[in-house]
Amino acid sequence: MDTKIRCFGSNSQIYADYHDNEWGKPVYDDRVLFEFLILEGAQAGLSWETILKKRKGYRNVFHDFDPQKVANMSDDELEALRLDSSIIRNKLKIYSARKNALSFLDVQKEYGSFAKFIWQFVDNKPIVNRWDNKSDIPVTTAMSDKISKELKLRGMSFVGSTIIYSYMQAVGLVNDHLNGCWVVNNLSI
Repeated sequence: MDTKIRCFGSNSQIYADYHDNEWGKPVYDDRVLFEFLILEGAQAGLSWETILKKRKGYRNVFHDFDPQKVANMSDDELEALRLDSSIIRNKLKIYSARKNALSFLDVQKEYGSFAKFIWQFVDNKPIVNRWDNKSDIPVTTAMSDKISKELKLRGMSFVGSTIIYSYMQAVGLVNDHLNGCWVVNNLSI
């Protein structure tokens, strides 16, 4: 490991790589937006590092996060995933991937892309916070409450406000890199 000052992840290479290369960086690709929606839901009650370690497994079993293919998965296919140790084997989380894929596709149809839908909540510009301490970073906000409510109305699950705030951070809708983090001076937003 290097000696860079990070908001988190300095004790794990996979976590450091995620922090340095993905967290807080704006994402406009629908496939990646869908990937993080599924991964953030799978993370509920677990550490993010656990999910990062299983990310390849998720990509394999969920067709590289192609929402159409995930939406078309049968009950038998989803049940088989409950035996696959490359992912979190929680039945509700597994089935939510298909449910959320169907809603995701509906949003794409309505808005032209999921990116257009999700980025409208922040007026198409990332919210940039500059917190001094990790304890200053909220776990929910009025915006994550609003997005969560909208996604639930559209039929999605595992999209509570805390999960959605983490999602917002993951896909760059909000940038919560701490003052003092090496990424702060290297982000171009």
